Amino acid sequence: MKIKEIILLAGILLGMHLHSQQDPMYTQYMFNTLSVNPAYAGSKDAISILGLHRTQWVGIEGAPTTQTLSIHGPVYGKNMGLGLSLVNDAIGKTHQTQVFIDYSYMIHLSGNSKLRFGLQGGFSVFQTNYNNSTIREGGDNSIFNYTGKLLPNIGVGLFYYGERGYLGLSMPKLLTNYVKGNNDIEVGRVRRHLFLLGGYVFDLNENVKFKPSFMLRAVYGAPLSLDLSGMFYLYDHLGLGLAMRREDSFSGLINYYFNNGLFLGYAYDFTRTPLRNYSRGTHEFALGYDFGLLSKDRIRSPRFF
Repeated sequence: MKIKEIILLAGILLGMHLHSQQDPMYTQYMFNTLSVNPAYAGSKDAISILGLHRTQWVGIEGAPTTQTLSIHGPVYGKNMGLGLSLVNDAIGKTHQTQVFIDYSYMIHLSGNSKLRFGLQGGFSVFQTNYNNSTIREGGDNSIFNYTGKLLPNIGVGLFYYGERGYLGLSMPKLLTNYVKGNNDIEVGRVRRHLFLLGGYVFDLNENVKFKPSFMLRAVYGAPLSLDLSGMFYLYDHLGLGLAMRREDSFSGLINYYFNNGLFLGYAYDFTRTPLRNYSRGTHEFALGYDFGLLSKDRIRSPRFF
C-alpha cells in the first residue's frame, strides 16, 4: 500500500466511522441548504435549481468526489414547498447514491419573518467494487464486493428566515441503517446527523454587504464539525469571502449573481491535516439558476441565501 493511501485511510477513519456512509461535507453549504434541511424547500419566491461538484484532496487516488443536484420551489400560494435532492458520492472503492423528496409548510410570524417546517423521505444505495484491487492478504471477508440495496430514510427540519437572515435546525436522516457484507458482517452504517446553520446580511454601505454564516454538524462517534464563513458582496453581484472548518481546512470563495437569475460559485480548500503534504487541495464548483427572479426589485436586492 502506498504512503498516500495510508494517509488517506487514516484521515477517513479518524474523522468518522466509515466516511462513505456519512453525509458529504460542502464548503458552499450556505448555497446548498436543501442538502441538509428539507424545510428550505420553497423558501425562495422562485423555482431554484443548483448543481454542485466537489473534488476533494486532489492528487490522492481514491479521494472523495461528490455531485449534488437539487430543485425546489413554492406551491399552493407559496405556503408549501416541494423539492428534490440527488447526491452521488464516491470514495475509494465505495459509492453511494441518494434520492430524497422534500416538503415544507410555511407560517408567517411577526413582520417579514417566516418559519418553515420540513419533512423528507427517500433512500440511499451503497455499493463497493474491489474487482480491480490486489488483495495481498486474505481472511477479511468484509471487503469483498457489496452490490448494494435500498436504504430508506426520513428526515425533519425547521427553517426560520426573513429578508436579511436565517436560522435552521435539521436531522436529514432519522433512521440508522446498517450495511452488511459477506457472512452478515457489518461494513458500515448510516448514522443520524444534526445540523444547525444560520447567517445574516449586513449593509456596510450602499454598495457593500457582509454576510457571516455558520454550520454546526454533530454525528455520534465523530467530533463536532463547525464551519464558519464571511462573504463580502459588491454591488449585489460579486461575492468574495473566506471560510474555515474546525481542525480541518481554510477556504477561499468567490461567486457571482447575474441579473438573469444565474449564479456561479467556486471554493478552494487548503487542508490543515497531514493530508496537505500529499494533496493539492479541494475544488468545489456550484452552478444555479432561479426562475422568476427577473423583477427590478429582486435584481437590486438579491437574498444571498
